[in-house]
Amino acid sequence: MTKSELIALLAERFPQLVAKDAELAVKVILDAMTEALARGDRIEIRGFGSFSLNHRPPRVGRNPRSGERVDVPEKWVPHFKAGKELRERVDAADLTGVTGASGESADSPVFAVAAQGPVNTL
Repeated sequence: MTKSELIALLAERFPQLVAKDAELAVKVILDAMTEALARGDRIEIRGFGSFSLNHRPPRVGRNPRSGERVDVPEKWVPHFKAGKELRERVDAADLTGVTGASGESADSPVFAVAAQGPVNTL
């Protein structure tokens, strides 16, 4: 689901909301979440999950094209942990025939997706 799809769903589900108001509501919520994480706060949404920050220490990486050493600085990255209710609802859902963002079906081997590296979305 994209941000625009979320806005459209919100406007459809609550007819008293004009699309502009739904867009503003989504923007305010996402901005508040972004600002909280930028301050180092943890976000917990009961039944959905929690967002926190993980520290990644500095390391030496390699340029995959040239093999050259690259110093990767330390950084803080957002981390999402699904709540119990979300995990249970996803587990109970019938996901047969669902394709992922990479176009692979749900029956594709997990290692093929994991080998592509982490997916950064928000």
